[in-house]
Amino acid sequence: MRFRPCIDLHGGKVKQIVGSTLRDGAESGVKENFVASKPPSYYARLFRSDALTGGHVIMLGPGNEEAAREALAAWPGGMQIGGGITAENAAEWLDAGASHVIVTSYVFREGRIDQERLDSLVRAVGRERIVLDLSCRRRDGRYYIVTDRWQRFTDVTVDQESLGRLAGFCAEFLVHGVDVEGKCQGVEQELVTILAEHSPIPTTYAGGVRHLDDFKLVGELGGWRIDCTVGSALDIFGGTGVRYEELVRFCRRLERG
Repeated sequence: MRFRPCIDLHGGKVKQIVGSTLRDGAESGVKENFVASKPPSYYARLFRSDALTGGHVIMLGPGNEEAAREALAAWPGGMQIGGGITAENAAEWLDAGASHVIVTSYVFREGRIDQERLDSLVRAVGRERIVLDLSCRRRDGRYYIVTDRWQRFTDVTVDQESLGRLAGFCAEFLVHGVDVEGKCQGVEQELVTILAEHSPIPTTYAGGVRHLDDFKLVGELGGWRIDCTVGSALDIFGGTGVRYEELVRFCRRLERG
């Protein structure tokens, strides 16, 4: 199990946001937990100094391209990039320093998987450089993948069938529990369990971590093979529940066994 750091960009700045408040064309309704005074490169260099590979830079809407490039340039090959990625621009972002591209809405279109787009993305950069973002929300007792700033439900559920099928087109999964994202109210335990039981490839869970014990809980539920992102609870993002240095030390102890 690894800690996967994040740099969420909104309006060109590093922020921590309650994910369910994101709306297209309605920026005034976005709930911000934290707005950084430091540039994206500061956080990328911090993660680089602690050798935290496999984190992600997420562009939440337009106007974040310059900030994203700054973060990637501060650690070439150290982080993944997501937000507005298509088959046409994926290679460009890899050339800018991303290790992988993270994709959701491009391949989950009009509520379903667009196989033609998924195939074109694989042809463009290879499945080994692709991370599929399967961020989801709970409805009628099941977790449905959501797109378009996490507002639109698809007809695809996160389960054994979908995880097994989609694993053939990517290197990793990134899964936000959208209903708890940014709220620091606890993790989606059932979702973590589903991922642990059925994901055949490396998978990162994000959403709801309040303190180090929640991070450990993801580890226990995930058989210590599901990685985890911590955002709003981290002290480097204005949180009070998790000290960044303590989390890094804990993960290093895990690595040593």
